[in-house]
Amino acid sequence: MDTAADRVTITRHHHGSSGEYHAAVAGSNAIGRLTWTEQGNVRAAEHTLVPSEIGGRGVAGQLVEALIADARKHGFRIDPQCSYVAAAFKRHPDWADLRA
Repeated sequence: MDTAADRVTITRHHHGSSGEYHAAVAGSNAIGRLTWTEQGNVRAAEHTLVPSEIGGRGVAGQLVEALIADARKHGFRIDPQCSYVAAAFKRHPDWADLRA
């Protein structure tokens, strides 16, 4: 059952050759982040950080899914330097075409 506390909103923040995806959970001030840097047509996913107060809700997975969706939409590839993103690629062989 979907409750307000389970709702996650993902926003994108692009700053030149780097950026972040932010995940906000309804009812919390904590923000989950996936940070990346860009070189050419590749975004290196560097860190996925989810504060403990919003952990256990699939926030990190939703951040990676937003990155994957953007890669498909905008045509860039991903270098999964972050261990969480690398593990997600292993769980999703259908993403192999996006790996740099």
